[in-house]
Amino acid sequence: MIKVLIVDDQPLIREGLGSLLNLRKEIEVIGTAGDGAEALEKALSLTPDIVLMDIRMPNVNGVEGTKLLKENIPQVKVLMLTTFSDSEYIFDALEEGASGYLLKDMSTDTIVQAILTVFHGGVVLPKDFTSNVLTEMRLKNSKEESSSEAPIPFSLNELTSREREVLSHLGKGLNNKEIADALFITEGTVKNHVSNIIQKLELRDRTQAAIFAVRYGITTF
Repeated sequence: MIKVLIVDDQPLIREGLGSLLNLRKEIEVIGTAGDGAEALEKALSLTPDIVLMDIRMPNVNGVEGTKLLKENIPQVKVLMLTTFSDSEYIFDALEEGASGYLLKDMSTDTIVQAILTVFHGGVVLPKDFTSNVLTEMRLKNSKEESSSEAPIPFSLNELTSREREVLSHLGKGLNNKEIADALFITEGTVKNHVSNIIQKLELRDRTQAAIFAVRYGITTF
């Protein structure tokens, strides 16, 4: 049973989503919270496996809430709940340790599958929304850097040509099967390449690898 904490400032969404998820045998909604600060308080006492976190909330928003959770309970997985208008905040949430994001209007089946994916160590980057997020990332990078691109880290030189190709596809939001199909290799081989990339670049997970690819222009490889 996967223990889930739902965080949203709107009671209707908290209660409605909670009721729907509690109908699934593999999920138990153990609590709700109205902002990021309350999320940390509840998580410390309830020990959820997954936190479904809204991005836009008063007081402590979802990005700040994710940071608080990952600093205090590193093992907890955070899955962001967002809308198309929130894409500018997704980059920050991913950098703070979120394992992906979902649109609020997605079906219950999609949300349940995302929870299962994250619980088992995966990352959820909806392809239809990823292009919006990548655009925001690039805009943010261009504003923060005086040059057109950030300096390329020396550790990138440790990657093989194939690993760079895989990294490029990670930056486009592709999953292992999609990368395998694009490169005509097996999913197992992709998984090994992803593990090597994370280790060589000293990253936390594949989400951080995707962010790395975008930040340093590897998605154009």
